Amino acid sequence: MPEEIKPKKKLRIDDLPDLMTVREVAEFLRVSPLTIKRWGKRGKLTPIRINSRGDRRYKKEAVLWLLGMTPKE
Repeated sequence: MPEEIKPKKKLRIDDLPDLMTVREVAEFLRVSPLTIKRWGKRGKLTPIRINSRGDRRYKKEAVLWLLGMTPKE
């Protein structure tokens, strides 16, 4: 039996966490996670490195700035 396909929940600006993963940013901007990593290397969207593995996190404000938006006060 085929599994029921559920529509993806659309990410809203108000629902975004303050620190976002590569995948969360990619889904929000509708680009590939690899694109997000490339933008980091080019300085377009600078990541914060966490833990000993160096996982990337991105500030919500930086993602919104990339879109030309400022977060609501």
